[in-house]
Amino acid sequence: MEINVISEEGNPMLHRSDVRFEVVHDEATPSRLSVRDSLAAKLNKDADEVVIHELDTKFGMRKTVGYAKVYETADAARDVEQEYMLERNKIGMDEEADPEAEEA
Repeated sequence: MEINVISEEGNPMLHRSDVRFEVVHDEATPSRLSVRDSLAAKLNKDADEVVIHELDTKFGMRKTVGYAKVYETADAARDVEQEYMLERNKIGMDEEADPEAEEA
């Protein structure tokens, strides 16, 4: 899997960068978490600071175009992002998931 950054725009008010990228893959479309980890490694960030919002693969193509928000810190991501996006990207789930599971 190869990741190429298409564009990167800074957003200092929210302590993040908005990144559009392209993933070239040999097998099936990669999972959101594997793309997040690869993009974080490419940008020299921690995986908890990267939130993948969109992955779009055209039928039969081995190329996926995506959109991610790369935060300065994981706390900034937790403050700004909606709960469902944090759950999809498995950010901060270690501390929060256990007490909620016991209540439900």
